[in-house]
Amino acid sequence: MLTAMNSVYGFYFDTVNIITAACDEKLLESCMDLCAHYERIFSKTIPGSEVWRLNHANGQEVRVCEEMRKLLDASLEIYKASDGTFNIAVGVLIELWNFRAEQPALPDPARIQEAIAKSDASLIEIDGQMVRLPEGMRIDLGGIAKGYIADQVGAFLKSNGVKNALLNFGGNIVAIGPKENGTPWKIGLQSPGGTWGKDYWAVTELSEGTIVTSGVYERGFRINDKWYHHVLDPRTGWPVQNGLLSVTIRGTDSMIADAIATAALVFDAPAGMKLAEEYNCQAVFLYDDGRVITGEPDLILPGGAN
Repeated sequence: MLTAMNSVYGFYFDTVNIITAACDEKLLESCMDLCAHYERIFSKTIPGSEVWRLNHANGQEVRVCEEMRKLLDASLEIYKASDGTFNIAVGVLIELWNFRAEQPALPDPARIQEAIAKSDASLIEIDGQMVRLPEGMRIDLGGIAKGYIADQVGAFLKSNGVKNALLNFGGNIVAIGPKENGTPWKIGLQSPGGTWGKDYWAVTELSEGTIVTSGVYERGFRINDKWYHHVLDPRTGWPVQNGLLSVTIRGTDSMIADAIATAALVFDAPAGMKLAEEYNCQAVFLYDDGRVITGEPDLILPGGAN
């Protein structure tokens, strides 16, 4: 007998979170409680969160929970593996650009250089659960936390016997088994500039694992007919300008895929593909001239997601 599919919606980590699963609604509500729990740890804006405490410690040590330490360890590992294209220590730089301002403005180049000087993630000190950021540094886990949380919520559902579920945390997709009828989930790859959740340039299929897309079209502002998007190159302090519109990563670990998608978008296809392969992930690169580069041609299928 098939278990009824139910869905729940929430808004955490500054994005819409949707979970569809073959389970009762009470279990889904518990998933959202778990999301709220992690937001209280990883949010940079909630006073008293662990990220907030680290960012306001003025160079002093802060005791963090085990989950925070694990996420920091993973972030620093990928920082090294990606030659700094994935960097959680760019909090000051992100604040400087302020992509959510009602009246956006380009930052002063001198201040960009000052922000870069405060973003050397290799200077973060971790000793057990004691963490110290250099004075003036601020971290931002927006490029990895959603993936970590999706993994944890997925593990929670599995531990409660769920065998068919799809999680969508703002583009971080996690599949627990196929649909109840045994067919794969079809995942739409968002068309840049299209209506979110409706317009796709291609689809892929997923029965288990994760798919994460990072794109330059999601957030930004326009000045003098030039688009300044939110994906910053930590090495230059400016939005990435390599012709890429999006990078989609498929793998088994959403935390890893989340970070690799960001790094690969900064890297460009050759180096980004190599990084993805090092973490046993598959990658799809979509360029503004219509080119699609992937090491796995069967990964994408033309058409809509149903």
